[in-house]
Amino acid sequence: MATKKIFFGLVLAVMTLTVLLGSCSAKTYKVGDYHGWTANYDMYYSWARGKEFHVGDSLIFNYDPNVNDVTQVSGGLKYRFCDSSSPKAVYKTGQDVVNLTEPGYHFFITSNHSLCTSGQKLFVLVVQEPPSKSRSSPISPPPPSNNKIVPVGKMYKVGDSRGWSVYNSYYYYRWSEPKEFYVGDNLFFQYNKDLNDVIEISDELEFRSCEPTSRVAEYKTGHDLIKLTKPGVHYFISLKTGLCQAGLKLKVTVRPLPQAVTSPNVPTIRLSPIERLNRWLRSFRPPPHH
Repeated sequence: MATKKIFFGLVLAVMTLTVLLGSCSAKTYKVGDYHGWTANYDMYYSWARGKEFHVGDSLIFNYDPNVNDVTQVSGGLKYRFCDSSSPKAVYKTGQDVVNLTEPGYHFFITSNHSLCTSGQKLFVLVVQEPPSKSRSSPISPPPPSNNKIVPVGKMYKVGDSRGWSVYNSYYYYRWSEPKEFYVGDNLFFQYNKDLNDVIEISDELEFRSCEPTSRVAEYKTGHDLIKLTKPGVHYFISLKTGLCQAGLKLKVTVRPLPQAVTSPNVPTIRLSPIERLNRWLRSFRPPPHH
């Protein structure tokens, strides 16, 4: 009888130790530290920079639930444009604990659009920690890169802050005229899908007359991302009654992608995925407030 008690006692001790060791490996981060979750230009990018987030870690968001929330969105575009439609999850308690259960990029914004555009948004890269490695293990460097430097495609939001909704014959001409578009760049059209659409056509005369007879493609989601895959002139109009005639039309000239430049005598700097995403997202941050 005494032997059984000792055996079960040892089993219980091992199970308890296992649970404690597992829980100690996970970390909890208070987002923004003592600032909490509030509108603050560039703070959350700086806060997350240098931290290593692993599956099993948790984020704590502290804020006023009367004016704020935490909205988890599904990708970089929704994060970039503060688009809280179709969120992955919404938290509203004011003291939210978000468990990071999956590896990959996780994007958080506030559904209060003015606060989001003022800088209240956060993205983190979560990695799966191998069981055989501890938190103190160094991260393996990226594999060696070749000596080609290839331009990265740019992202253009059509119409900038006014989107695809300006009824002015010269607005989109002036928007596109000083820009240089290359194969691989992207156009992002944002509009009310109940009132508008995007139609790509291939003919200059049809573009001028707003009477297309041949269509290359149609887009109707309200958040259309169009990749420019061919050089030449690309035409976009709206087919909703009267909108094209009112000026809702765009013409862009796409140049061939420049040939890769080789630099055998210059060391090549290869950015990690998180660094590339950082640069892309930082290029669309609002200007600092003085």
